[in-house]
This record gives sequence, C-alpha cells and structure tokens, in this order.
Amino acid sequence: MPETVIVIESITPQVGVTFAADQGPQGGQGPTGATGPAGATGATGSTGATGPTGPTGATGATGATGPTGATGGTGATGDTGPTGPTGATGATGAAGPTGATGATGPTGDTGPTGPTGATGATGATGDTGPTGSAGATGATGATGATGPTGPTGDTGPTGPQGLTGDTGPTGPAGATGATGATGATGPTGDTGPTGPTGSTGPTGDTGPTGPTGATGATGATGDTGPTGPTGATGPTGPTGPTGADSTVPGPTGPTGPTGPTGPTGPGADAIPVSLFLGGM
Repeated sequence: MPETVIVIESITPQVGVTFAADQGPQGGQGPTGATGPAGATGATGSTGATGPTGPTGATGATGATGPTGATGGTGATGDTGPTGPTGATGATGAAGPTGATGATGPTGDTGPTGPTGATGATGATGDTGPTGSAGATGATGATGATGPTGPTGDTGPTGPQGLTGDTGPTGPAGATGATGATGATGPTGDTGPTGPTGSTGPTGDTGPTGPTGATGATGATGDTGPTGPTGATGPTGPTGPTGADSTVPGPTGPTGPTGPTGPTGPGADAIPVSLFLGGM
C-alpha cells in the first residue's frame, strides 16, 4: 500500500500529523505560550493643580552680630568758647630733675657795685718794673660797647703769703691794663622754695558749645551671622485631579515566544510519519 504524507500549513507553528487506520484520539492543545511584553505606556495625562503652600517655618535664630565697623573721621572742631578764669593752682608736684643749662643770654647792664668784700691775702710782691715817664694824659675816648663775657678761667692756687715788707713810697699810677676776659658762668644755684599758692579766682561763664562735627563715614558691614535652623516643613497640599486617559492606544507589544508542544495523546504505538490510505 503506498504511503502519503500530508502537511497542514494553516496553523502556527507548522506541525506534521500522522494518520493511521488505528490512530488513537488526538492529543489535547498544548499550554498557552507566555504572554508577550506589555506595549508602550500611553502618554501621561496633564499634571493636577498644585496644592496650597504650607505655613512658613519658624524663623531661625539671629546670627551673631558682625564686628563693629571702623570709627568715622572726627568732625571739625567747634569754635573755642571764651576762656574761663584760672582755677585754683594744684599742689606743686615734686621737682623734676634740673634741665640742661640753657645758653648764656647776653650780659645785662652792670648793676651797682656791691660792698667791698674782705681783703684777700696779699700775694707775694712782684719785682717793681722800671717806672716809665708819664705821658700826657689824652682825652678819654667814648666807652666802647661791652663785649660778650668770656668764660672765667680756672682760679690758680693761692701762693704762700710772703712777709709783709715795709710800705715804700707810692709810685705814680701806671696805665690801666686791659680788662681781662670774663670767667665762665658758675653753676646754677639750687631752686628757691616755692612761693605760697595764690587765691582761686572766680569761675568764668561756660563758653557756647561749638557746632557738631560732620558724621563720620559708616563703618564696613560686619560678616553675616550663621544661618538659623530650617523651619519645619509645611503639610503637603492635596493631590491634584488625575489627568485624562490617553485616547491613543499604545503600540502592540512583540509576540511572545511559542510555548512548548503539548504531550502526545494516548493511542497506538508510534507510527512513521505517513498516512496509510488504502481501502479507506
């Protein structure tokens, strides 16, 4: 008997079916394959209206005060009021050290001659020089201006007192010698005691206040204090209405993989893939 193979192409996937005269019942349909992935999500609806803003958090603590700016320039000094009377003289402070001696001022006019001091010891009598002939006395010239007083030379040691000789006859007066240089000024004497304090004069009227000086430039702003802690978050506003569903369907997802073939149903022993068509 000739064999004929029939292939059915109208189902997916393609399968071969074997028929026989004594074929048992056909096996049931295999389980459905896994569902393919979902298609792309449709466009998102419009966002709902924003809920009301929550209450403002508590204000943070004030930052530390910045450093004080530089002091502005001093305003112009007002006019000085009239000087009040001199106040009472304070107690005399301790005498400070004696300052350096100032330069010697010009010599003042010669005061009246003081009383003659005690006669010093007579020095040794020098040799008498020969007496010159007395010249005619010329007219006295005008007294020249007194030159500045020169420094006083050191006083030489006093020589021993010689024996007093007999007083000889007075010779003619010799010509007046030139005036010797004035010796250096002696050291300044100790300061005399302070005189009594004078009585206090009456207090004078206070002078008018001078105009106020111009305001100095504002100092530089101090550094900003640290930021206070963040206030508590306000309550969440109500959720806005749900956006409208998209009217455009999403694209169809790709076809899932084919499920496995179901088991063969019970029946006759396996028959080669062929159909016996004889006498049927």
